[in-house]
Amino acid sequence: MTTAVGLDPVDVHLATRRIGAHVRRTPLLRMPPGAPDVLLKAEHLQHGGSFKMRGAANAVLALKARRIVTGSSGNHGIALARLAAALRVRLTVVLAAGANPAKAALIRALGADTVGVAGGVGEREETARALAERTGAVFVPSSDHPLVVAGQGTVGAEILADAPGTGTVYVPAGGGGLLAGICLAARHHPVRVVGVEPAAMPRYARSLAAGRPLGLPSRDTVADGLRCQRPGAVPYPIVRDRVDDMVAVSDADILAAADLLARHGVRAEPSGAVALAGALRDGGLGARRSRRSGTPVAVVSGGNTTAALRAATARHHLEETP
Repeated sequence: MTTAVGLDPVDVHLATRRIGAHVRRTPLLRMPPGAPDVLLKAEHLQHGGSFKMRGAANAVLALKARRIVTGSSGNHGIALARLAAALRVRLTVVLAAGANPAKAALIRALGADTVGVAGGVGEREETARALAERTGAVFVPSSDHPLVVAGQGTVGAEILADAPGTGTVYVPAGGGGLLAGICLAARHHPVRVVGVEPAAMPRYARSLAAGRPLGLPSRDTVADGLRCQRPGAVPYPIVRDRVDDMVAVSDADILAAADLLARHGVRAEPSGAVALAGALRDGGLGARRSRRSGTPVAVVSGGNTTAALRAATARHHLEETP
């Protein structure tokens, strides 16, 4: 059965073939003895420092656009900027107020133009859509697009291929592209899929409870990549029809999970630690383990810490120096 937006697991398979030359098949890392018993899907090791490269590559390669506009909290913009530089595509990234300045600096260093707007993610997306229409560019959103969702689904396809006995996979949720993609990849697999949101922005949990997408006011969270105010029209029905549970985590939970990862050698930005925070909060590493076989997997969705971003920006400037 296909979803209301016409996507099915075949689209994930097609994305895998399309993006293979542009993305890294990331490993599943096991935490050392004494740490929580969980496998980590290491998307912090992905090109561009996050899973966003997958959806960006699938959209850009399929659409064959020569001029692109997007709205981004940072990682999607970084992924598109890397691709745009390699493919000689003109890119403009619209950033909301409060966007990470180190991410914005790297986007510009990679050759993309940036436009800042007041307000939150909603205002950012409106501005980006209007700019694309005015300039004749193709709008490639960070999550609310079928090609982006299918590209993000390759994360789930790799997890289930490398660890088919996985009992639960924990997935961070912002706009919902990654969560929807993994739901799509797992449609015919018995794995439990759990979305994890910052407690300040539980847009999916509230929308699922209400039975329709709801918008929330923009609120601050340390997980700067997960500040989307409303579920996307493309991801929402996929998540609604497949997700098993949603878990909310506080900023304190997120920072504790990021610190735990850092102590074991995994560099994760706060947004990238949200899934592990959810696994710890959900009890997925303890009580639920007895009812469902297989080691849980938490997606470490990004590693673009301030230090990593500054280092990447400096490297790029050095490479560009004649």
